[in-house]
Amino acid sequence: MSDDDDLFSQEMAGVQPLASDKRVVYLRNSATGNKPETGDAAEKRDNPLTTGFLNILPCDEPLEYKHDGVQQGVLDKLRQGKYPLEASLNLLRKPVEQCRQELFAFFCQAQAENLRTLLIIHGRGRNDQSHANIVRSYVAKWLKQLDDVQAFSVAIQKDGGAGACYVALKKTAQAKQENWERHAKRSR
Repeated sequence: MSDDDDLFSQEMAGVQPLASDKRVVYLRNSATGNKPETGDAAEKRDNPLTTGFLNILPCDEPLEYKHDGVQQGVLDKLRQGKYPLEASLNLLRKPVEQCRQELFAFFCQAQAENLRTLLIIHGRGRNDQSHANIVRSYVAKWLKQLDDVQAFSVAIQKDGGAGACYVALKKTAQAKQENWERHAKRSR
């Protein structure tokens, strides 16, 4: 067997392990042909997400937010998981600063792709001071800082439960125009 081990070692000498990037992003194919912003383009925009003072949310308090002017029915449907998910981001076991950067890049890419419903997997801790609950609290803070976030709510159990949240984004001007044109044709 030592000959096999030596042969294996020789063959594997120049092999590098794969990067363990566990971020999961599922994006639908764009019918309009728009290319998403690259990392460089996303970095050109100033990241408004802050890591300053944080009110840590208790573990038993569900994440939920609705921007002024958004109907309660939108939040209710979001909470029940009735909107189709178009993309997801996994922030499990990552440092806060990396989560901040990935969330902003993900948000920029979702805007470029005209996505409306996102899933962010942040994890949940067993106590209020756990790392997962700190990230969860920061995600709640950061989503409120983004102007195009209409609402967010805790996910249903099959999508991650208390360890994930749904995010509803505002329609882009292009999507509003397409929607108007589609419905204007029907009314003629």
